[in-house]
Amino acid sequence: MTKSALGPRIIQGGMGVAISGWPLARAVSRTGQLGVVSGTALEVVCARRLQQGDLGGDVRRALAHFPVPGVAERILRTYYVAGGKAPTAPFRPVLRFSLQPSRALAELTIAANFVEVFLAKEGHDGPVGINYLRKIELPIPFACYGAMLAGVDHVLMGAGNPADLPALLDGLARHQPVELPVKVQGATSADGEHAVRFDPRAYAVPGRQPPRRPRFDAIVASVDLAEALAANPVTRPDGFIVEGFEAGGHNAPPRGPRRLDGSGQLVYDDRDVVDPRLMAGVGLPFWMAGSYGTPAGLARAMDAGAAGVQVGTAFAYCEESGMAPAWKRRVLGLAARGEVPVRTDDRASPTGFPFKVVQLPGTLADEEVYAARERLCDLGVLRTPYRKADGTVGYRCPAEPEAMYQSHGAGRVANTVGRRCLCNGLMAAAGLAQRRAHDYTEPAVITAGTDFTGVRDLLRRLPAGRETYRAAEVVAYLLGPEGEQP
Repeated sequence: MTKSALGPRIIQGGMGVAISGWPLARAVSRTGQLGVVSGTALEVVCARRLQQGDLGGDVRRALAHFPVPGVAERILRTYYVAGGKAPTAPFRPVLRFSLQPSRALAELTIAANFVEVFLAKEGHDGPVGINYLRKIELPIPFACYGAMLAGVDHVLMGAGNPADLPALLDGLARHQPVELPVKVQGATSADGEHAVRFDPRAYAVPGRQPPRRPRFDAIVASVDLAEALAANPVTRPDGFIVEGFEAGGHNAPPRGPRRLDGSGQLVYDDRDVVDPRLMAGVGLPFWMAGSYGTPAGLARAMDAGAAGVQVGTAFAYCEESGMAPAWKRRVLGLAARGEVPVRTDDRASPTGFPFKVVQLPGTLADEEVYAARERLCDLGVLRTPYRKADGTVGYRCPAEPEAMYQSHGAGRVANTVGRRCLCNGLMAAAGLAQRRAHDYTEPAVITAGTDFTGVRDLLRRLPAGRETYRAAEVVAYLLGPEGEQP
């Protein structure tokens, strides 16, 4: 299959928690396009897969190749349950990140990212990427190192300014100590700079070469940010992915004043639409995302100078995606009828970024389900650091219990209104829901982009008896006749 001289034409989005898991990324990469695994909370995902019994043996097979002696054995002793835990038993918790994470958590995070990339790359020579969120910053140095140990080809990052990533990847590739600046709410200049620090030499294997430096693709929502990143050699990425506000998951806030429409959704306007012709002037390869997931969208992007497109929603609902089958079937049924209700919710995410939520009964989008859930922050992936009265650093999340949030640095209770626990909700969407006392199971939260045109086109192509399509069929659909050639 022909690829652009500037890279693959199609980048599969790195979606949710384990939605873009290794089976999906591997299926896409085998076509010659860029398969991408989600790097979000992989330490928890890996631990829960092991507790489910790792029935195919994939996680254990990958861990057997992990190069740092003793780590795999310690992880298996802690989390592996032969045959899987009882369905009603809770998952064993994973330690939460801080500015100084424990050695055990660092090892689990490095190994979990290694596992995901190793499995995605297994058995073929196609490119594999991993996607991180800048807002989930404390695990980033450890996660990147684990992915690099497995030979990841691309690192993608959005949900914040990724200016620090090129230097961090450079340092890891030289086996030098690295640090990632961390914003601490309420901190003053007198407190000094806060950062999460990591020394890969503590995990180096004698005689083994440092890992190869992957390409870095910055996910942006404006030409302004792309120009600023490209202008400085220290922050200059290897390429850009330009995500429009139609894309699923987290979106950039509107560039204009905050306005709501009649249904209470944020209003985006022409200021939020990125012209690919202006992006072409930045001088680096770029891929357009958000309502570009059709053959016409790909042609439109490339005619304007893009290397190709990033596609999320069509891949999120394909056979190989990590979404729990029951949720996938429900959304596909709605898509076939042209009735998928997707809301851009500016309150749902604890990060403060707008977040697209599919409005499905029985999920956290359902107000009754949300109200019935006891507020709890036990995964802490989206916690943010804040300065405590004594000058030390604490951690809080607007989705935690209101009283707890108020006690954490005088947090305003207004910040907690409408906040969903995306950590637990996205785990549940991937079939990794936590079980709690009184037979309570954490409800899911489902995200998608607003454009289901590609999904509907693919469903119409299915032969009788098949409920969903495969990742390779998404690629063939997008590339048109060229993609359908043997």
